[in-house]
Amino acid sequence: MAERKETIKKNAPKAHAESSVSARSKSVGNSMTLSVRDLGLSDLKISSRSFALWIRALLQNWRQGTVSCKGRSDVARSRKKPWRQKGTGRARVGSARSPLWRGGGIIFGPQPRTRTLKVPSQMKQRVLAQLMYQLAQQGKINVLDFAGDLAKPKTSTAWQALKNAALTDNVMLLVEPGDVITQASFVNIPNVQVLFFDQLNAYHLADGNRVIVLQKNVERFKEMVARWT
Repeated sequence: MAERKETIKKNAPKAHAESSVSARSKSVGNSMTLSVRDLGLSDLKISSRSFALWIRALLQNWRQGTVSCKGRSDVARSRKKPWRQKGTGRARVGSARSPLWRGGGIIFGPQPRTRTLKVPSQMKQRVLAQLMYQLAQQGKINVLDFAGDLAKPKTSTAWQALKNAALTDNVMLLVEPGDVITQASFVNIPNVQVLFFDQLNAYHLADGNRVIVLQKNVERFKEMVARWT
């Protein structure tokens, strides 16, 4: 019994040290978050159909539409009749470009085309407002204090800022349009999706775990969100 008490006493300082270390790492990782009240958002409770329509439109409009193949009028083969119509014992053939021949054209193959689906702007704003409301409720809209006065892009500085704020998971960073240095500093980090304010969409907003706004762009971010309500 005495030996058991001694082992408990020896292990007690170690457990206390571990708890203090975890407390320090938690305090270092704390960063400012924007709440629903800060952004002036309310629960709109939009239908899932509105979200699905915009996602479908985005995926369709992002397709390049450059897939193509050659038809019988496009292949570089002679227009000459391979053999005469009758008397050879073989099937009649009018051209070597026939789709039935090796090297001939493709029947009903894909052709380049442009797909454009439009979504009403009011629907977009309501979907963005609802997604941002859900992220704000969960405390997943963070403000990052990053020095934006760099002379040139610096990925190591950007990554260190994320590590200090404990924001190393899958995040989406919103950058002021024209802030090329900040955009170039974060764009090569694998877990960071960098978007300008005018590029925000439902697909990337729902795909990321968190939204990060730089300290210098907080007011600009609040003005953008205010236009959705």
